[in-house]
Amino acid sequence: MYITEKRLQKIRSVLEKRQKDLQIFTDNVKNQHNFSAILRTCDAVGVLYLYYRFLGTGELINEEITMGSHKWVIHEEIKDIDTFFNRKKEEGFQILATYLSKDSIDFRDVDYTKPTLIVVGNEVQGVSEEVLKYADKQIIIPMYGMAQSLNVSVATGVILYEAQRQRSLKGMYDKPSLSQDEIEKIIKKWSTEEVIKQKKKESAMYRFLQRQKEKKG
Repeated sequence: MYITEKRLQKIRSVLEKRQKDLQIFTDNVKNQHNFSAILRTCDAVGVLYLYYRFLGTGELINEEITMGSHKWVIHEEIKDIDTFFNRKKEEGFQILATYLSKDSIDFRDVDYTKPTLIVVGNEVQGVSEEVLKYADKQIIIPMYGMAQSLNVSVATGVILYEAQRQRSLKGMYDKPSLSQDEIEKIIKKWSTEEVIKQKKKESAMYRFLQRQKEKKG
């Protein structure tokens, strides 16, 4: 079992458009459907890194919703909030938190071509105070109806596509943000994982057929 050349070319093409300095942090998004939809949108927009804090239980990823997108977005759970956000600031990221306050600005009034970490919050409480203190800016999506906010996965998509629009106009999808060495390392990792998954499927099918054969025998 191996990865075909066509598949490798597709993976390489995707990685050449990945925006390594456009990142997402979900602050205790608990609903599996929301988290999975955010992952899928990250893949669509070209986000490579999704970080998350999860204070719930159970699985966060629903493969029927991600449609496999979770395999192509590097997602990492964060336990030490202070260390993580201090590191992002040291790396030069602007930190944007979706939060309604007197200091909030329209999400479109932000330059997303800069290294950007977008923080979205829990479905009920929103972004926690523990995380909000690290935000350089608080952003909102203007609302003209009775509801005060959009669903978190929808809001993430709206913001990410504004970021995509700005970056596309600046030509940031036309040249890789990852080095060739970074691309090769990720290709090796993703290719290996895909082969392992396929072998597991084949093994499961073989065991099933064997059981069926034994029943008939």
